[in-house]
Amino acid sequence: MNFFEHQDRAHQNTLYLLLLFGVALLGMVVAIYLVVVLVAFNAIIFQPGLLVLVFFGVIGLVGAGSLFKFLALRAGGQVVAHDLGGRLVAQETTDSQEAQLLNVVEEMAIAAGVAVPMVYLLDQEAGINAFAAGFTPHDAVIGVTRGCLEQLNRDELQGVIAHEFSHILNGDMRLNLRLIAVLQGILVVHIVGRVIVRGSYYGRQDWRMRRSRSNRDGGGGQLVLVGLALLVIGFLGLICGRLIKSAISRQREFLADASAVQFTRNPAGLSGALRRIGGFQSGGAAIGSAIAAPAAEEASHLFFGEAMDGGVAFLSNFNWFGTHPPLKERIQRLERGVGTGIPLAESGRERSPATATPAGVMGLVGDGAGSAPAQTSGKTPQKPQTRSQTFVTAIGTVNAQNLKAVQQFLAGLPEPVRAATREAQGAIALIFALLLDEDAAVGDRQLTLLRQTCKPAVVARVQQLQPLLQQLPATSRLPLVDLTVPALRSLQRPPLQKFLKQVQALVAADGRVTLSEYTLQAVLHRRLRPVLLDSQEPQVKYQQTRQVLGDCIFVLSALAQVGGASPEAQIHAFRSGLFRLPGASKLKLPQTPPPCKLSQVGKSLRNLELATPKLKQAIVAACAHTVLEDQQITLREAELLRAVVIALDCPMPPFLDAATLGRSG
Repeated sequence: MNFFEHQDRAHQNTLYLLLLFGVALLGMVVAIYLVVVLVAFNAIIFQPGLLVLVFFGVIGLVGAGSLFKFLALRAGGQVVAHDLGGRLVAQETTDSQEAQLLNVVEEMAIAAGVAVPMVYLLDQEAGINAFAAGFTPHDAVIGVTRGCLEQLNRDELQGVIAHEFSHILNGDMRLNLRLIAVLQGILVVHIVGRVIVRGSYYGRQDWRMRRSRSNRDGGGGQLVLVGLALLVIGFLGLICGRLIKSAISRQREFLADASAVQFTRNPAGLSGALRRIGGFQSGGAAIGSAIAAPAAEEASHLFFGEAMDGGVAFLSNFNWFGTHPPLKERIQRLERGVGTGIPLAESGRERSPATATPAGVMGLVGDGAGSAPAQTSGKTPQKPQTRSQTFVTAIGTVNAQNLKAVQQFLAGLPEPVRAATREAQGAIALIFALLLDEDAAVGDRQLTLLRQTCKPAVVARVQQLQPLLQQLPATSRLPLVDLTVPALRSLQRPPLQKFLKQVQALVAADGRVTLSEYTLQAVLHRRLRPVLLDSQEPQVKYQQTRQVLGDCIFVLSALAQVGGASPEAQIHAFRSGLFRLPGASKLKLPQTPPPCKLSQVGKSLRNLELATPKLKQAIVAACAHTVLEDQQITLREAELLRAVVIALDCPMPPFLDAATLGRSG
């Protein structure tokens, strides 16, 4: 499955979750009703009014518990990380293990084309475990235990992080957060039963006096029975919740293992981490993956390995209750190449770069207006339709070639630039430096604006970074923006809003918005939205092409006009892209690309963001076909296309092939 099909599957699993939750809820209503009837009437007598009362009472109680938890989780993965005792790893950390962790996460994020997640360290956890949490790839966080840093080598750590990135890219995180909220509602019934039982015995009066009174009038005894019943029913609800977790999570773990191997082409890294957990490595003791934090049970399905110990872990020995497949089975699948796409002969060892699968995006890039058509095999150019399909397939993936290109990109950054991405004021200065115009007069005007609104140290740093950035290939512009995101997210909302206004002022300094300025702003705003908005829960509003046809026309028109060498070429690319939209032949379509401003493109992208994953796939394919119709892609086209795809919440690997892209603005 590709990225969009994974999103659809995650949506189907959400419906499956709601169905299972409804069944469990209905069972609890029936059980509680029977208990109340027996206590009140000493016999099972059908009482419609009582049934309605119990039904709405249970629905209200469970619904309130779920709603409360859901509202608490609106801020995304940070809430989960804090509940588990996580500490945000500072971007400027001097700890070598923490720095290595940040490097691995950055490499994977940029290679995948997602915002670099904030990283949390569970300092008190000695086991080997990790998790990813959030509503979208833009607000995701990665959490790892101290045991991961102390027990794993870099390849093994990379395998674990790749596993978690699979959950980010496959749409599992949103479902997992919803599952936490749903199970919290079921837990409320158990809690209420416990409160009733305790209250019946340990109220304001003496325990024996209350017991004596209950013997005389029976009221206290009945209340205790109801409380005990709620305790038992709530416990059974938790068992049902464990079954729901197992039903949804187990296959997703197999998929994440397989995806992680496809990302790194190194099965030995991931299987080595699993072996250390179970003590299956030569001469090693089992380190385990248990999490001691009190919130571990509710978040157990988020983790890389089985998080629970003791009685709950005992349930995991039964196939129906385990949130994760057995360790031995996971290891065997990895080392035999099952589901990973790696032949058995290459399983268990790292694949050499020479035989790595070519990157879907890297192979699509040409240099400029006069470049030869891009080739994938070195012999025959792909047709535009085939290349657009390759482009769509590359979305939401990582491969060894892209990962290696990102590692080389990071290693080649000048130290002052790399250091600037690590802390908030440096990241601000870096973005400002990227926006400084090459025209000296405009650049001086921009610096004057900065002196009026920034501290002298920030302006000095902008001037220090500008010449260093000019030495880098233009393809590094958007990846550098992604590198600054964790540091910028550490800002509170007011200073972040001030920063974005300063960015807007720099862009407007010359009275026009260039394409490179627009793409930088578009990516920056989308990456920082989790800080600017309270909720990250995505919406789905549009399912058919006709509902968003006008928006598609504006976006495809912009792409055609940026890339077309002549009016005829622009018309051909525009029309070719339009007819890739489902049902387009039955709609009234323009003959030529209408004139459009970048502000109109931005409004259209905000609407298209509300489309279903299936419709987004068609839109992205149409955009890629428009760009690739002339068998080449320039830097201007590449950046606009990437901004479009990112605005649609799709992770797109970067164009880092500086050797084949010219520095065209």
